[in-house]
Amino acid sequence: MLATVLQWLVLSTIVGALVGTGVSFFLIALFASTDLTADISLWLQMLLLPLGGLANGLLLYYGYRLNRTGLSDSVITAVHDQRGRMPLKTLWIKPVAGIITLASGGAAGKEGPCSHLGANLASGLGQALKLNSELRKRLVACGVSAGFASVFGTPIAGAIYGVEVLAVGRIRHDFLLPAIIGGVTAHQVSLFWGVPYDNYHIPFLESFSQLIFVKTIILGIACGLIARFYVDVVHGVRKLFEKLRSTFNIWPPLLPFIGGCLIAVLIFWIPTDYLGLSLPLMDSALEGNAIHWTGFIWKTLLVAITLGSGFYGGVVTPQFVIGAVAGNALAIYLGINPALGAAIGLVAVLASASNTPIAAILMGVELFGGTGLLYVAGASISAYLLIGHRSIYPDQRLAYAKSTWIHLQSELPIGQEKVRLSYGLLKWWSQRKNRK
Repeated sequence: MLATVLQWLVLSTIVGALVGTGVSFFLIALFASTDLTADISLWLQMLLLPLGGLANGLLLYYGYRLNRTGLSDSVITAVHDQRGRMPLKTLWIKPVAGIITLASGGAAGKEGPCSHLGANLASGLGQALKLNSELRKRLVACGVSAGFASVFGTPIAGAIYGVEVLAVGRIRHDFLLPAIIGGVTAHQVSLFWGVPYDNYHIPFLESFSQLIFVKTIILGIACGLIARFYVDVVHGVRKLFEKLRSTFNIWPPLLPFIGGCLIAVLIFWIPTDYLGLSLPLMDSALEGNAIHWTGFIWKTLLVAITLGSGFYGGVVTPQFVIGAVAGNALAIYLGINPALGAAIGLVAVLASASNTPIAAILMGVELFGGTGLLYVAGASISAYLLIGHRSIYPDQRLAYAKSTWIHLQSELPIGQEKVRLSYGLLKWWSQRKNRK
């Protein structure tokens, strides 16, 4: 076991250094490109969106022809089905596509390219060292964790996220040590390269309040429903564009161009604050400034059109923004501080839409401090349960049902599983109906 610890100390440190460096250069390029387009006029923004969509479509359509291995570049699929192997020739495509998406105003996240980059670099290292399939799986998960830790500045939460996201209801403990070493190393390397991270000061209560705890659970329930809305709309719009393509035989690169045109029309009515990463909007919500309750609807709609039409980008940063905006707006109805509501909403939507409650709780601690741990935990678990067996990641596996009233076939991707109510619950319901 000592040899195992030493083995992962070496391998994970190498992975963390590689991923931290790669992610840092990506983020520096991303911030530079988005700064160039941050203050452009509305008309130029409307022109840039379709052009960014077309560039995305062409890049993804022709770039992936380089992949002749038959391997998927999904990090979850790489762990579960591909023995830790990924197509290395296409490593650069998603980071470049992510920069194009966000620089042109597409509503998406920055973490998708980072986790993809981390997984690919780790997979390449595993193949170069001729490691066996089990070691490669752990290394890929380590790379994902390092990518998340580096992009958000949360080394422990990012490490856990990279492991927890692989399956609903199960965390592989044998993946934890590589993930944590890789996550901490990547974060320190990113700090060395000068990547900036935000620190938030949320006004949590100094002493625990049972009433506030109950209110945050209610807020978590609401955030679970909002996360469900986000997941369903994103997947629904993606299916709509796929149906549009098949019905009218549209050339695939034109789909994100159409999506960009649609967003360009919508920003006549929807504030441009909801384009791109929308981090200033999230920061405003966390500072306690009043945010209108429709904000999460606008952000969800723009993210759904962006990703559903074929732009590439992450799905986690939008969860942060949607959660913070919704939590801020709902806090006033629960009689709690809007900044506290925004912080609770941010972690609750993350816990729910990604099915990662443990990582979300730890992220709340790393971002906002440990004084609000109990409030963050109650809201995150409530939201995680409320979304049911849905996920923003369609290839995420289902390990265990979230309720004893539900039975499902495990180890299938979400959407392919057979979920049904338990026999005991159906029997009780049938007897109740017969009495009437």
